[in-house]
Amino acid sequence: MHYDTLTAALVEGVLTLTLNRPDHLNAFTVQMAEELIHAFNEASDNDDVRAIVVTGAGRAFCAGMDLSESGNVFGLNEALSPTMKDLDERLDDPEIIAGVRDTGGRLTLAIFECTKPVIAAVNGAAVGVGATMTLAMDVRLACEHTRFGFVFGKIGIVPDACSSWFLPKIVGLAKALKWTYSGEILDAKAALSGGLVEEIVPADQLLSRAHALARTLATERSPASTALIRQMMYRHSGMPHPLMAHKVESLAIFHVSQRDGKEGVAAFRSKRPPKFTEPASSVKKFYDWWAR
Repeated sequence: MHYDTLTAALVEGVLTLTLNRPDHLNAFTVQMAEELIHAFNEASDNDDVRAIVVTGAGRAFCAGMDLSESGNVFGLNEALSPTMKDLDERLDDPEIIAGVRDTGGRLTLAIFECTKPVIAAVNGAAVGVGATMTLAMDVRLACEHTRFGFVFGKIGIVPDACSSWFLPKIVGLAKALKWTYSGEILDAKAALSGGLVEEIVPADQLLSRAHALARTLATERSPASTALIRQMMYRHSGMPHPLMAHKVESLAIFHVSQRDGKEGVAAFRSKRPPKFTEPASSVKKFYDWWAR
């Protein structure tokens, strides 16, 4: 697909999405949000895509919302007076989508729903929504130039992109509060010690490291198994009791053990690489169970 604010390249099962407004430090716009949402939705339904890498063109990952936009820079319709009832009852109403809902949140919900593992190669500044969009991604890799900033309080707003749900799960409540209260800029070492990133990689090796991880997932793991693992971890971690996890795990094991599970066992016994064939799309019925 052709996009104006990002590029998309699919090679050997790995889709690389590159935020592509380098002259603006890849600042986030409503158009970029819509294009990323489209790309993740398409990738989730495309069985040729087995893993996704997200990075930025130039020297930044994403410098946050483009504050130079005219009108309401967040793309919101100030003529409306929305209530929680509107969001409960009209969440998918075009007027609410375009005029009320947080664009970063719509993006991270698309990432959350995605059936493919997502790796963020954070190659520079990741500020505001540039930082929070990565929280819905599964692995965050940094380089020596990486900087994170949850700077919402500094400009008088609140965290976006569902980060009040994601960030405490990743780094703990106390650290999430400290980082969002202070708005401090975190270098790569602080992000690593705080548990926000998985590892720090030299800048000239960052993308190749991300692709190496993605290729492992794309070629050596069952797409169906990976899709289920991703959703099980996200959806079950907040449940008040493990019984629902037990129910889904029971059905998931029953499902995959008869297909890629048999191939995995046979490959293990034969001491050969497995040849997994069951696509991620085969597990979409599990989404109905989680929605109940």
